[in-house]
Amino acid sequence: MSTRRAVTGRLVAALLMLATLAGAASPTVAAAAQVREHATVQQMYNDLMCVLCHESLAVAQSAESYQERALVRGFVAQGLTVKQIENRMVAQYGPAVLAQPPKHGFSLLIYIIPPVVVLAGILLLFYTVPRWRRKAASARAAPDGEEPAISAQESQRLDQELSERF
Repeated sequence: MSTRRAVTGRLVAALLMLATLAGAASPTVAAAAQVREHATVQQMYNDLMCVLCHESLAVAQSAESYQERALVRGFVAQGLTVKQIENRMVAQYGPAVLAQPPKHGFSLLIYIIPPVVVLAGILLLFYTVPRWRRKAASARAAPDGEEPAISAQESQRLDQELSERF
């Protein structure tokens, strides 16, 4: 019974220590979430596209991209979040300004179709590979040196074609 109490005491002490560490880490987690909420210029350049040349704002060199970058820098200076900046850019330039298509509506198919195709390919392999292996095994099981039998009609036609050529 005393070992049971000792184990329970250690468990309670460990839980209290974890709770204390979690309480100390909470401000850090909240600060990290707040930092992540506010956008950075480079992050937005990577997340947005130039609507003229269809390249990321981080690498685009068109006059339109310079205007979009200036707009993004202004939004970041205002302290807007990533989502707010994306919403304002979509309102001004349309959904083509986003580097990643929206995850709703018809664009959702872009995220669904590739995994479905890969899964279908894997299932097809699971279906066909055993069939190929069975065929190969049955071909190996055939007696060696034995030629496949052909009908008399096929044999006659073969003889005729060979005589005509040679």
